Amino acid sequence: MGSPGLGTGNSGQRLGITEPISLGGPTEYDVIKTRELEKYLQNVGLYESQEEAVSREEVLGRLDQIVKNWVKAISRAKGLNEQLVQEANAKIFTFGSYRLGVHGPGADIDTLCVGPRHATREEDFFGELHKMLLEMPEVSELHPVPDAHVPIMKFKFKGVSIDLLYAKLSLWVIPEDLDISQDSILQNTDDQTVRSLNGCRVTDQILRLVPNIQNFRTTLRCMRFWAKRRGVYSNVAGFLGGINWALLVARICQLYPNALPNMLVSRFFRVYTQWRWPNPVMLCAIKEGSLGLQVWDPRKNPKDRYHLMPIITPAYPSMNSSYNVSSSTLRIMTDEFQRGSEICEAMEANKADWDALFEAYAFFEAYKNYLQIDISAENDDDLRNWKGWVESRLRQLTLKIERHTYNMLQCHPHPGDFQDNSRPFHCSYFMGLQRKLGVPVNEGEQFDIRLTVEEFKHSVNTYTLWKPGMEIRVSHVKRRSIPSFVFPGGVRPSRPSKATWDSRRASDAKVSGHAGSDKPGEVKGAADGQVDGKKRKRADDSADTQLKNSKYITAVPSSSAEVQAGSPGGAVSPCSLKGDNVDATGLVEPTRGKDESNMTNGSKTSSTDELSSLNSEVDGSVRCIPPHTGLHVTADASSSKEAEKLAIEQIMSGPYVSHQAFPEEPEELADDLEFRNRVVSVGNTNNGPLQAPVSDAAGAAPIISSNGAGPSISLHASGSIEELEPAELTAMTSIPVAPVVQKKPLIRLNFTSLGKASEKSG
Repeated sequence: MGSPGLGTGNSGQRLGITEPISLGGPTEYDVIKTRELEKYLQNVGLYESQEEAVSREEVLGRLDQIVKNWVKAISRAKGLNEQLVQEANAKIFTFGSYRLGVHGPGADIDTLCVGPRHATREEDFFGELHKMLLEMPEVSELHPVPDAHVPIMKFKFKGVSIDLLYAKLSLWVIPEDLDISQDSILQNTDDQTVRSLNGCRVTDQILRLVPNIQNFRTTLRCMRFWAKRRGVYSNVAGFLGGINWALLVARICQLYPNALPNMLVSRFFRVYTQWRWPNPVMLCAIKEGSLGLQVWDPRKNPKDRYHLMPIITPAYPSMNSSYNVSSSTLRIMTDEFQRGSEICEAMEANKADWDALFEAYAFFEAYKNYLQIDISAENDDDLRNWKGWVESRLRQLTLKIERHTYNMLQCHPHPGDFQDNSRPFHCSYFMGLQRKLGVPVNEGEQFDIRLTVEEFKHSVNTYTLWKPGMEIRVSHVKRRSIPSFVFPGGVRPSRPSKATWDSRRASDAKVSGHAGSDKPGEVKGAADGQVDGKKRKRADDSADTQLKNSKYITAVPSSSAEVQAGSPGGAVSPCSLKGDNVDATGLVEPTRGKDESNMTNGSKTSSTDELSSLNSEVDGSVRCIPPHTGLHVTADASSSKEAEKLAIEQIMSGPYVSHQAFPEEPEELADDLEFRNRVVSVGNTNNGPLQAPVSDAAGAAPIISSNGAGPSISLHASGSIEELEPAELTAMTSIPVAPVVQKKPLIRLNFTSLGKASEKSG
């Protein structure tokens, strides 16, 4: 690797919609720490070997030749004259992590095939090209997905994983020097082509809009690795995916154009800890464009007002790349930003190192209660299809639980799946559950999420490609009963031998009401165990407390305001989640690092309240308007932190803030209204809402609801979990698509607080 900071860039001009926060260059400390970071990333295996890099280039060259032969063959088959056949052309573009230059060993290559107007997607791409690839010995694991939101063909070519999209342009001939960044390329194309082109166009724009590409790449590698270690790298689970992290990093690079990766990582956490979502993150002004395509604008598009963490793509048509984020996942990520900021400041004071920042999140030690979702199928192909469908619906379960419990029950989905080697064609997903902290707890209060689970199963049950053997089971497990196959090597870890940053952070947080001990049989250790023989609060509780008290963070409005009287949410009875009754004390501000210099000079702007005056309609292009006085602030050794905080506040001003709202019913959940109302009406009796009889879960068999021809679905007790109380299920034969039950198992999530547990034991 070369010297830190060297690389192609656009350092001679201002990039972004605002002035930079700081033009300060690197210090000797930054140079040393950046070299440490680069070495760290190399040592953990984030860079591919030279041999693998050459192999990828060869595969891409071979693939480009294949699509060129393909388009000539179909042109001849369609009766075009020989001249047009010879001129016929297709071209391969790359995007994603490979195009950005941050891919690692064994990573997929995101590719796009651009073809002429007579090469159709259905017949030619998924037909003839698929047949050609199928006959090639170099190709394996070929899996076309023509019905996806972005149609894709997945396969391996000489062992290299390829994701191939197709874009049919309105051109008769595709030139070799085609520039797909021009908006005119979208003329007379269908929606699938626009979506397929979007990846390449966004990637190219990102590289144009960062001041130093090498610094951007190193910082992005770091943040991607960090996000995976902390369990917040997954778009489908409601966190952020590759493009989201790239956009967030690119914005930091714009705000600190002369900084090295060491400082960029630190400022990443500092800026996004203070960021007041749902203010959008944008790399450039949003253009309306001349093609009439819809762009992200919450002032005009009601659906855009649902978005909690807007991260806007820079290529036309601009859209929110992070629409999957929920209130629970936003809370988790914001807390992780806070943790990262604390560690970076500790590193500046020589009280922490890179190991602390990249410490893996102990998901299965962080909560006492989990939902386990098991799916199975008859063979590998069926499981792959079933997994793809279920994963696309898992986010709905999080959204439903949040909405139906008025955000009182918080969910933490694990971003990956787990394989039980003893059970073929099976995998499991997990979701941590906890009561919202800082809310008074009433003894015996319950969260009844029976209808919520039924709605989720109903949505899964609508899979049009369902086959016999495709099953899904939902169960409630406590931490001590988590199956061993989720742990490395299938061995449950023992208590950590040394204190980690997360454990120290938890013990330092002053949280009242937790003087008692856990219930007998609870797992001790990193999650709620002992450090130097002293009891401490779990890391996740401490994290939530710090998030709640952080002076930089404005809470996202609770969804309790969204659910009006008479809404479906009102039909859900309370559920038995006895939460930790905590009153958090004020969070002590962590020790600050070294002062910054070289802040751009100028004067302060108006207060945050006055920024709302900028929320007005704009003719023509939609622009995030900076304050009139700019971002110029004076700073010296004593005031640089406050000046930087003010500058961060100012870059969030723009025409969108007052238009961000949270409507009563998100569109993606609206389809379940009829189902929910139908279940409620069926379940009502003269005695009121249907109640599940209580029975001994320890000896209960799994409860299965099946409509005969459809998927078999169950919600069952795992082992001897006493909180799950099953009841007999009866499927409604009048609804063939999704079984509607008359009785549903009651899930009780017993989160008795440590304080109350201590009182009872006394």
